[in-house]
Amino acid sequence: MGEMISFAANGETFSGYLAPASSPSPGVIVIQEWWGLVGHIKDVADQFATAGYTALAPDFYHGVTTTEPDEAGSLFMALDIANAAKVIESAVTALIANPNTNTEKVAVVGFCMGGQLALFAAGLDPRIAACVNFYGVHPNVQPDYEAMKAPVLGIFAEHDEYSSPDVITELDRTMTANEVAHEFHTYAGCHHAFFNSDRPEVHDAAASQDAWDKTIKFLNKQMR
Repeated sequence: MGEMISFAANGETFSGYLAPASSPSPGVIVIQEWWGLVGHIKDVADQFATAGYTALAPDFYHGVTTTEPDEAGSLFMALDIANAAKVIESAVTALIANPNTNTEKVAVVGFCMGGQLALFAAGLDPRIAACVNFYGVHPNVQPDYEAMKAPVLGIFAEHDEYSSPDVITELDRTMTANEVAHEFHTYAGCHHAFFNSDRPEVHDAAASQDAWDKTIKFLNKQMR
């Protein structure tokens, strides 16, 4: 449905997967897991387009993808946070400027590493009006909760060594202390990355559908 595009900002050029809706629509930035901009993330962008959102999934690894957990972990830990901030802000600018986007603000949705980057983006760029965090994790990405104005939807799994119940509780406390509007949902019996249909060892179809329905309902409330 979509296609790879290039977008430039401040003398630098980035790339991403653009999936336009069938008519002018709100925009949503889709942020990858630690595997890179792989087929699953492109499929998610296509799903947003079908749901009536023009989606842009920027490439934070600049063309590198992997299916090997060890390599993904290395890419994850080597993420240049300053460069990631440039990618986010440039992608927001490109998406708002796209003729198929009819809003001056956009939403951001991220998965795993991308979930934490989605929170980071919401504290970085005031043009982000809604944030969805799917079990976000990254030890080096520190969102600015004091600056965060966008409401947040958090999607979590009961059995998650990365986003554990303690991590979720602390995130709830931090957002409450900083008056960030948020709602969290934890799916019983599920594991980290349960939304990823390319990972049958952890994918949960029923939980994924419910999480998707909650995501679209949340975005419709915030963006329409």
